[in-house]
Amino acid sequence: MNTRLPGVDVLRGLAAMLVVLLHIRIRFPINGYQVDPFLPGGLAAVLFNTGYYSVICFFVISGFLITRLSLRRWGSLHQISPVAFYGLRAARILPLLLLVLAASSVLHLLGVWPFVISPERGTLGGALFAALGFHVNWYEGRHGYLPGTWDVMWSLSVEETFYLLFPLACLVLRRPVALFAAMLPLVIIGPFNRLWLAGDEPWDSYAYLSCMDGIVFGCLAGWLSERKPLDPSRGRLVMAVGGAAVLLIIVFRETSAALGLGASGTDVTVLELGMALVLLAMGSGVGNAAFSRGTSLLQAIGRCSYEIYLTHMFVVFAAFHVIRALFGKQAPQPVYPVCYVLMLVFSVLLGHAVSRWYSEPANRALRAWFGARMRADSQAALRVSA
Repeated sequence: MNTRLPGVDVLRGLAAMLVVLLHIRIRFPINGYQVDPFLPGGLAAVLFNTGYYSVICFFVISGFLITRLSLRRWGSLHQISPVAFYGLRAARILPLLLLVLAASSVLHLLGVWPFVISPERGTLGGALFAALGFHVNWYEGRHGYLPGTWDVMWSLSVEETFYLLFPLACLVLRRPVALFAAMLPLVIIGPFNRLWLAGDEPWDSYAYLSCMDGIVFGCLAGWLSERKPLDPSRGRLVMAVGGAAVLLIIVFRETSAALGLGASGTDVTVLELGMALVLLAMGSGVGNAAFSRGTSLLQAIGRCSYEIYLTHMFVVFAAFHVIRALFGKQAPQPVYPVCYVLMLVFSVLLGHAVSRWYSEPANRALRAWFGARMRADSQAALRVSA
């Protein structure tokens, strides 16, 4: 079942790289390096300060893809098998998550800076429990930021908590109208929650109710693209409106601020809605041909965006050890652009390598094993009933 949409992979590739660039920018001042601007202000803001918005886009894309795949796999949402749903999610998420947790734990125990969890920020046991229990966001909200290889798991906590409830809600509510009506409060609460928690870092950005509205928008776009796809003319219009909304938040930030979107907590809502409209158009067959031309590298990056996201901080941390060893406390200004490029490239290469030789083979093996177990249990049940 080939369900890939080239445009979606392009969007995921762009989002993954913007997250990496944000984290590189953050680490320079943390490590004592003052980097003079080497790009125009607007371009620098888009490239180096869009990582959080990119994660929000990931939430919308995730809801879109999960809903489309569920409809294609089970025919309708109320026919979802929770056991199969959880098994498939575990096969995709757990192998890499466990690897990152193991590596982060070993580096913490060896005392390798900056992988060490400060006592005032928590404990290794607490961080492991939070990561495996999908509440890293809550844990950091109480204790403060964990080291970067742990911190990136905040978004995984939001996403997987939603998906723990998603198949159960589909089974109980059955009708799509009832399902999305039940999700509507998440959309309404989102901007109010962001406004209420504004300034309470990191909880203002990481809270469950500040982010789950994006997944809901994605789920709705996924359902509509499968059940009520747009005709080409309407698809192009929806693509244009959605693209304009995304650009308003990510590129035209002064205009967005002048409209009061950030101050009201609705900037994220506009971004989520815009991304959902873009995905709805793509799911209806609009824009994919254009996005597929000359974007094979971005598509490849998008296909391993999960691996890049969870592993890139290992590259970033290692790179700053190298920078200190080569230049001490003050590096020449021309070095900084080169550092951005090299860290980005090596982050992509590491994510690709992990995807190709570890997480995807593990995913396939676990899905094959899980499928065999499901078939065996089904055959046993038939024999008992006979």
